[in-house]
Amino acid sequence: MISKKKKLNGPGKMGFLFSLPAVIYMLIFVGYPTISNLVLSLKNVNVFNFSRPEAQDFIGLTNYIELFTDANSVMSRAILNTLIFTVASIFFQFIIGFILALLFSKKFPASSFFRGATMISWLLPVTVAGLLFKFIFASSGGIANQILMALHIIDTPIDWLLNGPTAMVAIVVANIWIGIPFNMMLLLTGLTTVPADIYESAKIDGANKIQTLFKITIPVIKPAIMSVLTLGFVYTFKVFDLVWVMTKGGPINATELASTYAYKLSFEQFEFSKGAASANILFLILFIVGMFYIKLINAEEEVM
Repeated sequence: MISKKKKLNGPGKMGFLFSLPAVIYMLIFVGYPTISNLVLSLKNVNVFNFSRPEAQDFIGLTNYIELFTDANSVMSRAILNTLIFTVASIFFQFIIGFILALLFSKKFPASSFFRGATMISWLLPVTVAGLLFKFIFASSGGIANQILMALHIIDTPIDWLLNGPTAMVAIVVANIWIGIPFNMMLLLTGLTTVPADIYESAKIDGANKIQTLFKITIPVIKPAIMSVLTLGFVYTFKVFDLVWVMTKGGPINATELASTYAYKLSFEQFEFSKGAASANILFLILFIVGMFYIKLINAEEEVM
């Protein structure tokens, strides 16, 4: 009896029992939808046969092939737009967030207030932020045009959201504004782990601030930087609501992202299988990024 009781209360079994609710939750709300979406993408389900399973033929990878070969498909452009949107957003989010993290890692009057104020953009619902920037970049009466005209940079208002290149700039700026606090807080947390003794030793050895930044600060908080960049990529690559509110992928697919295109295929064109296929492509890209991140983390731990 004693051995059985010990076996029942062993750390392995107890750990499994504690994690069981989470496993069940993930299987129901993540595993099942993922598998269902994969099966859906391998069929020809549309608005005409959605309620007739017997008419839903298995067509294999046809939907995936047509997404990149069909003349009416904009999947290739959507992926390219998503990459441009993601890289541009992450670059500026990280740079500005890192500068703010370095600033707020120092003690100065009202630092807590200003640090809290920078979180407003992160706390706002994304749809509200999208509407805000839609008004900011409005052709008539938009704040962006008013400021640029007041500074005599432009003579006539710019149709920000009605022109392809400027529309991409507008949604990138909006996403940068939203993501800066996330980058700042994670990097600021990483900066708090840097021992003060290292900085004092570097100062005694005659290292200047630039040398201290690149030789001490950045190498020490490298894990935090990797986390910020990876999570930033995942969050940005799947952005939907911000772009949908501001441009809905327009004008003429100039800001069409993989997420908005998957939505349009499923809920506007009612090509459910193609919409599922495009969503699976988005999932696959993010899965590869996640696995690459895990590999880097494991390699970093082995070195340490």
